[in-house]
Amino acid sequence: MTVDQTTFRKALLDPEAARPDGLSDGKGRSAGRRFDVYRNNVTVSLTEALEVGFPVIRKLVGQENFKLLASAYLRRHPPRSPLMMHFGADMPSFLADFEPTRQTSYLPDVARLELAIRESYHAADADPISPAELEALPPETLIGSRIRLASSLRLVRSPWPILSIWRFNVEEDAKSPEMAAEDVLVARPDLDPVPELLPPGGAEFINALLTGATFGDAMDKASEASRNFELPVVLTLLVEMKTLIEIGG
Repeated sequence: MTVDQTTFRKALLDPEAARPDGLSDGKGRSAGRRFDVYRNNVTVSLTEALEVGFPVIRKLVGQENFKLLASAYLRRHPPRSPLMMHFGADMPSFLADFEPTRQTSYLPDVARLELAIRESYHAADADPISPAELEALPPETLIGSRIRLASSLRLVRSPWPILSIWRFNVEEDAKSPEMAAEDVLVARPDLDPVPELLPPGGAEFINALLTGATFGDAMDKASEASRNFELPVVLTLLVEMKTLIEIGG
């Protein structure tokens, strides 16, 4: 008897589901108990992958609640790739729709930040331009240029203090979050990704560069978004984070 793959996968990811009919070992004996062991190992491994990928979410909801959350996530969003670095990509939207977490409005955006950190870690390497190369450009040339940013760069915008929440749960002596919107730049200046809080207008400036705007147009968009936009502050951050890869026309 052949076991339907959809039925098998559903049972594999749901510990309360019935064992699929027709399972047997290599000698034709019932493999029910062996399936239970295998199912438990798969569930434990995938739950551990989510714990590694979303440590702050786990801390915010608590260990036992996270296990329940992970079990529900597995049933709704089974792995689509053998590469575990992709598993959990649906966590932000899942938290927004999952009834027990729906009222905790900041959780999806904290998950987006944790996902951005992981994506930045796995992004391709690229050599940044040197500060001297940037300084040598005439202002009129820079204004009309388009800048390619590192593939490790991620921009996460939220009406919640997501970086402050993340730091409060990760770093010792971090300040208690104040309820305010935060825009976060994630980049990988060296081996590990680093999240940094962006000043006013910084997110608009970076987003404009990411969408192909010239340096001058990006400045205009940032200035329109915030009268407190300070180009030197944002540009220094981008240089220090090694995110400027190429300057072209």
